Amino acid sequence: MGHEIRKHMAQVDGEVPLSGDVEIDETLVGGYRKGKRGRGAAGKTIVFGMMERNGDVMTKVVPDVKRETLQPIIEKNVEPGSTVHTDELSSYNGLEEKGYAHETVNHGEREYARDNTHVNSLEWFWKHFKASLKGTHVHVSKKHLSKYAKFEFRFNLRANAKAMFPALVTEFVKP
Repeated sequence: MGHEIRKHMAQVDGEVPLSGDVEIDETLVGGYRKGKRGRGAAGKTIVFGMMERNGDVMTKVVPDVKRETLQPIIEKNVEPGSTVHTDELSSYNGLEEKGYAHETVNHGEREYARDNTHVNSLEWFWKHFKASLKGTHVHVSKKHLSKYAKFEFRFNLRANAKAMFPALVTEFVKP
């Protein structure tokens, strides 16, 4: 039943194209494993995210962080002409040729913000997303992680919390 509710949340939330200033980043989700840390660590699930500044967030579980994986998602979900803000991951190179203004910060050089260029809002979302997973669910398998859209749903309706419950029951209430 929980999985069905989560799937419904994803349907109700929808995926309206993002525009304006859009932060783009990816995070790793998964348990502690000895060995390599960060990108390439065994047993981790990659979650890709895009957030319109002062607007909605959109997340996708992806198999890798290659350019051919991430850029089609950006093209499908971010309006051309938008300014995308990313870190220095080379997979984001070439977005200018696809109609986007592209601003980067170099986390490897300890640069986290420069003027209006940052991915701090999305990093904040990742922090709360991971804390909620650990605090409520302890573990979510890679197979089911994409169903945990409730974080997206709650975030995207944060300014209108009273609309959450009616949106959820729309499908189940018969006139």
